[in-house]
Amino acid sequence: MYLPPSRPPPSHRDFISVTLSFGEGYDNSKSRRRRSCWRKWKQLSRMQRNVIFFLFFFLVICGLLFYINSATHWKALSVRSSEEQKMGSEIPGLKPAHPPVLPALQKADAKPEVLSQKPRKPFRRGPPSLQLKAPDGDRKDRQDRRQMAAGKAGDPEAAPREADAQTTVISWRGAVIEPEQGTHLPSRRAEASIKHASPETKTENVPASLNMRQKAVVSAFRHAWKGYRKYAWGRDELKPLSKSYNEWFGLGLTLIDALDTMWILGLKQEFEEAKRWVSKKLNFQKNVDVNLFESTIRILGSLLSTYHLSGDSLFLEKAKDLGTRLMPAFRTPSRIPFSDVNIGTGVGHPPRWTSDSTVAEVTSIQLEFRELSRLTGDTEFQEAVQLVTRHVHGLGGKKDGLVPMFISIYSGLFTHPGMFTLGARADSYYEYLLKQWIQGGKQETHLRDDYLEAVEGIKMHLLRESEPSKLTFVGELSHGHFRAKMDHLVCFLPGTLALGVHHGLPAEHMDLAKALMETCHQMNRQMETGLSPEIMYFNIFPLAGRQDMEVRPADRHNLLRPETAESLFYLYRLTGDRKYQEWGWELLQSFNQFTRVPSGGYSSINNVRDPQKPEPRDKMESFFLGETLKYLYLLFTDDKDLLSLDAYVFNTEAHPLPIWTPA
Repeated sequence: MYLPPSRPPPSHRDFISVTLSFGEGYDNSKSRRRRSCWRKWKQLSRMQRNVIFFLFFFLVICGLLFYINSATHWKALSVRSSEEQKMGSEIPGLKPAHPPVLPALQKADAKPEVLSQKPRKPFRRGPPSLQLKAPDGDRKDRQDRRQMAAGKAGDPEAAPREADAQTTVISWRGAVIEPEQGTHLPSRRAEASIKHASPETKTENVPASLNMRQKAVVSAFRHAWKGYRKYAWGRDELKPLSKSYNEWFGLGLTLIDALDTMWILGLKQEFEEAKRWVSKKLNFQKNVDVNLFESTIRILGSLLSTYHLSGDSLFLEKAKDLGTRLMPAFRTPSRIPFSDVNIGTGVGHPPRWTSDSTVAEVTSIQLEFRELSRLTGDTEFQEAVQLVTRHVHGLGGKKDGLVPMFISIYSGLFTHPGMFTLGARADSYYEYLLKQWIQGGKQETHLRDDYLEAVEGIKMHLLRESEPSKLTFVGELSHGHFRAKMDHLVCFLPGTLALGVHHGLPAEHMDLAKALMETCHQMNRQMETGLSPEIMYFNIFPLAGRQDMEVRPADRHNLLRPETAESLFYLYRLTGDRKYQEWGWELLQSFNQFTRVPSGGYSSINNVRDPQKPEPRDKMESFFLGETLKYLYLLFTDDKDLLSLDAYVFNTEAHPLPIWTPA
């Protein structure tokens, strides 16, 4: 009789079936479970146990290696960050001519704030007296900003997604050339809300070291930023009444334009949040057409300025990327650049409404491209724009230094001859003649000579006095016929003339600057809202009952422009006459009374003659933050070393760039 073995054959020991019973007799005690687990372990074969041991030790070793690698990686990052702080944050391929500029933002008497990213410590260079401090608010303000940093105050990336963007056409510094499509007029309720906005300027939550008027500017900036952050974060322009946004280039135009303003005003929290957006979201690899002039002065200029002020190489890296993508605009038969270029495909083209480029567009990009070459060591940028400068310098068709408004990209010659203005499409040509000369350390005498000749041409052909008050103004010349028409844009000229005198040009230019500043002030003061219209017509005939100035219905709008504030800053900085501060204070109060939107932001208005119905346009231009408020803030300080005019030159979008000094 065959009896089966008491144990399974060795060949069957690798196959074990475990059955768990959850019946009524199952003992769920700890001791029972320990005995059950030990019994199962003993029933495993030697090979099964070895496999389990191998897997266990393998996982342990992997965990140790991961821990060591992570510790080494973070240590390397820490060392690299420390080295960058000590040596200037160099990037491969970028060779700054000098270490970055200004002191770090500091908080005075404030508790540390919670930031989702610890800011990199900037480096010292430049004027040692420029000490910028972040605002120290009250307890509620600090709590709100902590919540903002922690993401509890709403995601700025998500807010704009709730509204539909409306695309705007190319404009000349905010002045629409073609009619906007699909723009909805604001409701009567929206008009009423802006009309009755409080004229008072809130000044709480700002540093005690600032004077009352500087605090008012900081408060205005925060109010504008509040609307942008909530309704248009990362978009080009805020539409404050409809709580939406406009896209022009799709590159966060307002955010970038305002970067150095935030630094100068000491708004640390806002600056750090904007910097994170630049680091993570700003991408120039886009199939989008941009205007060469506007993207240069607003985006490239701000990135370069912010690099100098903060010392953070992130901004220089972005500036070089953009500058490289703009270079295809210069691929024309004459080397006069196209007005527009696709930064994704590298294809340049003229605007839809003409085959020419405007003179101001092609001659007001030099400060930025020259500085980009100086910082990176890549001469391609400077050579491209200086070729344009030399070409225009030698062109015929000028009238005693005055230039026509348009130039052909094919022939390289002026077109529409006989039209001379200091307004749109020609204004900043004259500004950049002087400022290039200053930027280059006053070495390029042909720039100075062209500027001086142009000033004489202005006095000879465009300068007149109004009747009956004898206000000095700059008109236009059309084929020998004088037009008593002056754009608000021309109000840049008093400041430019004063700046030239400061740098050694004829002293009589200051007399002209003061006379024109008075006229620009009257262009604001004589309007019922205290805000200048876009265009003013002057009376030059001594007729009874006629006033000095007339505003036509199509020109009654105000776009929050900076030119008056800009010249007030220069006149006060260079003369010390406090009446210019008073005029600037009146201007800020008018902005707060007639353009401030209670929910956040400021809006352009259609009618400066009707304080009861200013007709808001539902648009806040990027230059309101980039220029207007920056110049007002600088106007209200008595510290002449704050962005000294001997150390910095402002581009036409108010972004300060360093004046070059001999090596």
